[in-house]
Amino acid sequence: MAAASFVGLIWRIKLAHTVSISAAPVGAWLTFLALLTGSIWGRPMWGTWWEWGDPRLTSELIMFFLYIGFIALHSSVDDLKKADRAGAILILVGAINVPIIHFSVEWWSSLHQGPTLFRADGPSIDPSMLYPLVLMILGFCFYFCALILIRIRGEILYRQQNTNWVRNLIARENYE
Repeated sequence: MAAASFVGLIWRIKLAHTVSISAAPVGAWLTFLALLTGSIWGRPMWGTWWEWGDPRLTSELIMFFLYIGFIALHSSVDDLKKADRAGAILILVGAINVPIIHFSVEWWSSLHQGPTLFRADGPSIDPSMLYPLVLMILGFCFYFCALILIRIRGEILYRQQNTNWVRNLIARENYE
């Protein structure tokens, strides 16, 4: 989203803003699911549903609020160009949170463990767990990309709904 927002803000490419607004709900849902399932898993492991002192939990919650804030900001501005610009600025400012989430376990004391896969001395996970994990990560990335592409298609049709090519497409779909 940050890269797309940067491209849309600097070079004013409409498709970049379309990518950002299409990715935001998917990112918000996945962040929410990570927070929810992490809390469910954390209860028996740490003895608490939530620990405000944990930097990864708190920064992940901030990321969730940034997603929701972006969606709300974009929806509240009537002029699409102004909404795209304001949203892009919010995303670029909020992107600073991504490295904070990633490195929080190394910078501060945390309930979370340090890196398992991307370590200087190689992964610290047994190969019997590593290969299925990598396979599932790749599958999840493909699923995420498919969701984003479907949402981009819908957003393009929404933004171009008053153009002839969309009207012709809809008429052709209704005819068949």
